[in-house]
Amino acid sequence: MAEIAVEVAFALPGHQAVVALSVPLGTTASEAVVLADLPGRFPELPAEAFEQPDLGIFGRRLREPATHRLRAGDRVELYRPLTIDPKQARLARAAEKR
Repeated sequence: MAEIAVEVAFALPGHQAVVALSVPLGTTASEAVVLADLPGRFPELPAEAFEQPDLGIFGRRLREPATHRLRAGDRVELYRPLTIDPKQARLARAAEKR
């Protein structure tokens, strides 16, 4: 069976991982995340954090990661939930400057 090279990327503020994989043609974005074994690379997070994360490819969010078939060279990115609303963060930074 033909294989393609892809990457799976995840980052925390102080730690990141980009995992290079060779996967069978037809592998989905969700399947690649499982193959990357991110819970083993980020033991400080609960394994559930990687079960159904928002996924994207090169900064473009995927609507259906469980059915999106990867192409050679794709980089699957896992997006963490926001800890603060971006508008609130801007307001807080502006208030500090005053």
